[in-house]
Amino acid sequence: MATDQSMKEHLIQRIDDRTAVVGVIGLGYVGLPLAVEFAKAGFHVIGYDVSERVTGLLMRGESHIQDVPKADVAALVKSGHFEATTDESRLHEADAISIAVPTPLSKTRDPDMSYVIAATEAATRQAHPGMLVVLESTTYPGTTREVMLPAFMEKGLTVGEDIFLAFSPERVDPGNPKYHTKNTPKVVGGITPNCTEIATALYASCIDTIVPVASTEAAELVKLLENTFRSVNIGLVNEMAIICDKLGVDVWDVIDAAATKPFGFMKFTPGPGIGGHCIPLDPHYLAWKMRTLNYKTRFIDLASEINSRMPDYVVEKVSHALNADRKPVNGSRILVLGVAYKPDIDDVRESPALDVIRLLEERGASVSFHDPFISSVREDGHMRQGVGLTPEIIGAADAVVVVTDHKKVDYQLVMDNATLIVDSRNVTRNLVRTKARVVSLASTREESESLQTI
Repeated sequence: MATDQSMKEHLIQRIDDRTAVVGVIGLGYVGLPLAVEFAKAGFHVIGYDVSERVTGLLMRGESHIQDVPKADVAALVKSGHFEATTDESRLHEADAISIAVPTPLSKTRDPDMSYVIAATEAATRQAHPGMLVVLESTTYPGTTREVMLPAFMEKGLTVGEDIFLAFSPERVDPGNPKYHTKNTPKVVGGITPNCTEIATALYASCIDTIVPVASTEAAELVKLLENTFRSVNIGLVNEMAIICDKLGVDVWDVIDAAATKPFGFMKFTPGPGIGGHCIPLDPHYLAWKMRTLNYKTRFIDLASEINSRMPDYVVEKVSHALNADRKPVNGSRILVLGVAYKPDIDDVRESPALDVIRLLEERGASVSFHDPFISSVREDGHMRQGVGLTPEIIGAADAVVVVTDHKKVDYQLVMDNATLIVDSRNVTRNLVRTKARVVSLASTREESESLQTI
């Protein structure tokens, strides 16, 4: 058998001359863009997914991910650089495997590692000497070493000698027009220095900037720090919105003025809650890990509490605004604008809009939604169809609630035809005011005098 040094050099050479075969487990929001970048760099890429619908779609040259143009997929399939399959055994052909599978939380906010474990078992079954395996799924610190390393050791493979194992956190930001997989710096940490070196070589072949760190634990913590930072700061500014509401101050004026300071301040804006596949979930991985070490993550827990209460806060705003019009929530017709978790994407994962809709319906409201990117939403087995945005539909609503601030929505049309708008995103601030009464996330003093504050 070749020495670990010759195996390392051989694999790096295959990466450099693009004869290495790259496998990607999981062809979702993270895995497909990564597979496309590897294929564009000249590698033969085997994408593995358990969904026949997804693999069939991709092999027809279509794309199920908004940020991946179908023209790119079609061209790469036609050239033979990319193929998608449900046949796990094809992974044995790979010299390097990236694992990009979901890592959800259970109902008790504990990490659900079933997808990572299943992917690790698949990679282990197909592993061979001279292979690199990289986990990209966001998870708690210690996962790579504690979950994945033993699986390969049980097969008789020595990590760092005849197989190489690393962690590289995904940093996908769906809908971001500036930063995507190729130009977002890639953090890499290996079990051993050889592992880090090979993983760095692989990702440097298709990504502009690589940031090596000392260990897999450091790489795992990088992603958790990034999104915990965002969660805590969003929680802070959401609490500031509540404070401003009680004081009768426009929170947007306060934030914009604070943002003029050229140092020591980073602008965050309040909203109806947080959503997506990262910010609502990632801090809980760290909190869970720390609970096993008898440490309470107070900042993380408090930010989560504040952010998770924002949909209730918005619904209370709607209730008080309707009450000022002598209307109860029960029986009112309410139009929600935007159900995606953030602007200009078609992703509803953990979207606060779904909570807003549910809470309004629990109070007896008749709720419809409009979203230019999403025609229907399935939740709890129930399919909900969206509606168009017409003067008639807007005018028929007792309240219009702006939850997601998509750029494609004609907010002036809404302003011209609605009687009441509850604007949680400040999109109506600079519009021409017509007949609509607008209630913001944080009321001005004048609004506070006419409405009961929360």
